[in-house]
Amino acid sequence: MTGWELVGVCAAGVAAGGINAVVGSGSLITFPSLVAVGIDPVVANVSNSIGLVPGSFTGAYGYRAELKGQRDRLIRLGMASALGSLVGGVLLLYLDPDVFQVVVPILIGLACVLVVVQPKLNGWLAARREHAHPHGGLGLWLGVLAAGIYGGYFGAAQGVLLIGLLGSFLDDGLQRVNAAKNVLSLIVNGVAAVLFIAIAEVDWWAVLAVALGAMAGGFIGAKVGRRIPAPVLRGVIVVVGIAAIIKLVYG
Repeated sequence: MTGWELVGVCAAGVAAGGINAVVGSGSLITFPSLVAVGIDPVVANVSNSIGLVPGSFTGAYGYRAELKGQRDRLIRLGMASALGSLVGGVLLLYLDPDVFQVVVPILIGLACVLVVVQPKLNGWLAARREHAHPHGGLGLWLGVLAAGIYGGYFGAAQGVLLIGLLGSFLDDGLQRVNAAKNVLSLIVNGVAAVLFIAIAEVDWWAVLAVALGAMAGGFIGAKVGRRIPAPVLRGVIVVVGIAAIIKLVYG
């Protein structure tokens, strides 16, 4: 990457930090940015996953007050996230790269749909929560496992998936649900990062740019993001997602 491309990717990381605070789909900014500067899609996905770990940590740390009393729950669900992430990462590395080229545009499209429907999803969760299971049960564990596989393989909008699962199965407030989501996302990204560092091809300049941007976004991006109307941010994400689909399909 050139110097200006590094700056652009870093800026995308900052934007992703703000977007994650509002709609939880920052990878739909950073991943297409890496592909746009000419990085192979699989390498871009690997590097993006590693680079987002610092941002995941700052997000989880920022919700430390809401995490009180959730240790047992997070240990149980964290095991599902870790196992799922490992399976998803192995699938990414060992499936034919052509499969990734075919599947990822579909996953990006799904992520864009989730971003668009999130307001209605949140309303449904609010009505559903009073009937939710206090501990989630096996259904939630299996759902978090599946979300971990998705996150290890690709990961865009995994936060939206996790909020939907946790909010549906747990009898808890949305802020505490979001705090748990941040920890589970950190586990998924962290496990995938360890796997990728050990055995995958990594673009370390891309990792550095995404990591610096994501860390900055964790501190200042959220403040900026909250001042921008959520529909505008969702519109930006959908446009970027469509551009990524076009880039991956037509080159």
